[in-house]
Amino acid sequence: MATSDDVQGLIAQGRTIAETIEIARDVAKKLIETQKGDAQAKLPKIAESFDYPLIVAT
Repeated sequence: MATSDDVQGLIAQGRTIAETIEIARDVAKKLIETQKGDAQAKLPKIAESFDYPLIVAT
């Protein structure tokens, strides 16, 4: 599962880490496009790389 402190409303879940990241990018793009018309919506630029916590349960 992926969330973002920078992109409000971003929640994504996939079967693998790579799939989750891909879904999160798509969701972030859609959220940003939706908020583009809003003058108060100032979202940060999405970085190509980032640090993220990883929790693995067995």
